[in-house]
Amino acid sequence: MTTLLTNARLIDPDALTETTGSVLVKDGLIAGIGEVEAPDSATVIDCGGKCLAPGIVDIGVKVGEPGERHKESFRSAGLAAAAGGVTTIIARPDTNPAIDNPETLEFVTRRAREASPVRIRHMAALTKGREGREMTEIGFLLDAGAIAFTDCDHVVTDTKVLNRALSYAKSLGALVMGHPQEPGLSNGGATTSGKFASLRGLPGVSPMAERIGFDRDMGMVEMTGAKYHFDQITTARALPPLERAKKNGFDVTAGTSIHHLTLNEFDVGDYRTFFKVKPPLRSEDDRMAVVEAVASGLIDIISSMHTPQDEESKRLPFEEAASGAVGLETFLPAAMRLYHSGHLSLPQLFRAMSLNPAKRLGLPQGRLAEGAPADLVLFDPDAPFVLDRFKLRSKSKNTPFDGARMQGKVRMTFVAGQKVYDAEAAHADL
Repeated sequence: MTTLLTNARLIDPDALTETTGSVLVKDGLIAGIGEVEAPDSATVIDCGGKCLAPGIVDIGVKVGEPGERHKESFRSAGLAAAAGGVTTIIARPDTNPAIDNPETLEFVTRRAREASPVRIRHMAALTKGREGREMTEIGFLLDAGAIAFTDCDHVVTDTKVLNRALSYAKSLGALVMGHPQEPGLSNGGATTSGKFASLRGLPGVSPMAERIGFDRDMGMVEMTGAKYHFDQITTARALPPLERAKKNGFDVTAGTSIHHLTLNEFDVGDYRTFFKVKPPLRSEDDRMAVVEAVASGLIDIISSMHTPQDEESKRLPFEEAASGAVGLETFLPAAMRLYHSGHLSLPQLFRAMSLNPAKRLGLPQGRLAEGAPADLVLFDPDAPFVLDRFKLRSKSKNTPFDGARMQGKVRMTFVAGQKVYDAEAAHADL
């Protein structure tokens, strides 16, 4: 099948350019870019001057299968991703049971392939049961298709176990992803400590917990030489040591979540539990420091950290409510806040949302280049709307953006050249 997408604003995250032109798609790959003539057999789609970019590669998505299918299934996550311009989901292993053996990994891989319209790759747990006591069979899990290893927000406190796991991962060339938090300081914290938390009577966690967690993990990376990705850097205090680590040549990258880039601690003021995420929302100074770190390339990756929670776990007092927010469908419009505020250009955003995560994971996606997979998103960065959480395709509706005025709508999403979402068709179905 051959498709020509014409009259588009082409967002190239590799060259950091924005140009006007066409993209030719043939047999699931990009066959031409720029001034391209349509072959006789091609289907021509006029993009109407809207933006065409590589599909988003979203690291750290929680899917409820197995164990919590009522919160999110591979089918619902895939539909939400397609509607949000996410063409590759990198799923977390914090399921019930955890993805800590080849059999469970093969089960979820098969279920994802059967149910989802977008690509789904899986990370596996670093330790058995994510309990931090015994490392998983990293070699067998790699053979079964694990793309990286992480215990998610369960920090491995036993440094001997972590040392052993990182050393083994290093010998196999496996990527390890860690959550930079000192668990003792973080325990029980519902918001970032400070005057605002005190005035609201909420238990806080110091931003230093992130810095201490970062320094501990970085020491282990220095000892073992492992490939390491810090999943969420959210404070200004963690940025100088991150910069030093990169300058010293260690194989480390860092990410942050779209919620920490677009919201701050004041958003929890009405005790709305949809704003309770992990780590907690930070000060405005921290938020702006992290935005600048993304712009400079110090922070490599932006992700949604999609964490579905059911109504029962969110309709509780703020301290007791579960952490997390869904983000697959709101990822792109939330990112447009950074574009419209002038903090990040569209190529910079897609460098962090598409290109860098694909490069870190060794995937061919995330590029607007000849020969790359035709995983593409066509979107209107200026289209305004008011978000209604009940219209989200995710099974769980826990978004902090409910009722918010937003800009940026996905028009079409393509995976391997196949259209998996069309806004006009979706609107007609409603």
